Amino acid sequence: MSKLAGEQMAELQSHASNIRQEIVKMVAAANSGHPGGSLSAADIVTVLYFHEMNIYSDKPADPDRDRFILSKGHASPVLYAALAEKGFFPKEELATFRKLNTRLQGHPSRKLLPGVEQSTGSLGQGLSSGIGMALAGRLDKKDYRVYVMMGDGEIQEGMVWEAVMAAGHYGLDNLCAFVDSNHLQIDGNVEEVMNPHPIDDKFRAFNWHVIEIDGHDMEQIISALHEAKQVKGKPTMILANTVKGKGISYMENVCGWHGTAPNSEQLQKALDELCGNGGEQ
Repeated sequence: MSKLAGEQMAELQSHASNIRQEIVKMVAAANSGHPGGSLSAADIVTVLYFHEMNIYSDKPADPDRDRFILSKGHASPVLYAALAEKGFFPKEELATFRKLNTRLQGHPSRKLLPGVEQSTGSLGQGLSSGIGMALAGRLDKKDYRVYVMMGDGEIQEGMVWEAVMAAGHYGLDNLCAFVDSNHLQIDGNVEEVMNPHPIDDKFRAFNWHVIEIDGHDMEQIISALHEAKQVKGKPTMILANTVKGKGISYMENVCGWHGTAPNSEQLQKALDELCGNGGEQ
């Protein structure tokens, strides 16, 4: 697979920076939300929405669209920021995040917002929904692909492993799951709370193709997605090694930023740092 031209990569980096800025602005305005895991997933979500997936903001229910499920639904700011950046709704609406009667609930609701494929928030359930969509695509003879984003803390849930087993059993090669492995969850280090490792060997044991990448290297993300498309007869899991709070120096690898909103001074520092990385304030 050929590498992206410089201007294409610059455009992706700009989208990622804009998404990160909107994440921290949303959470700060609401004084509530989950910035750390939203920021760790931002590069993957950027590549999916602005390079990989066939999705259409003017036709959000197109039967041939690719599907994305944010199983770790508490990271809703990254999904909302990407959907707004893609044109599914006005960016101005991001300011209503977690406000009364908003469409931008703390956890995504498919009943409220175009582009949200699955209501999520109760951890461990997104992969099962993705399996249903992938099986439906097979039965309907559609060639769309289904992408699911899980957290490494989330895969401590037992339901995930029933789903992993089912996807491998049915050989769902139209399904690609990411594990956003940032090593931190609300109670601390993932390995200390309930160690899920080795994640790669567990998925392989259930008949998954596994690719391990740096989840902040867009070339690696793109290459892994390309590889996943070539795999036949089994689903793919992309194990993405990431940094909680990526892009904001004082948030990176700090567990406390799992679900804490920045104050006005912290917000300005975050925006100053992010605007130095190709975005526009």
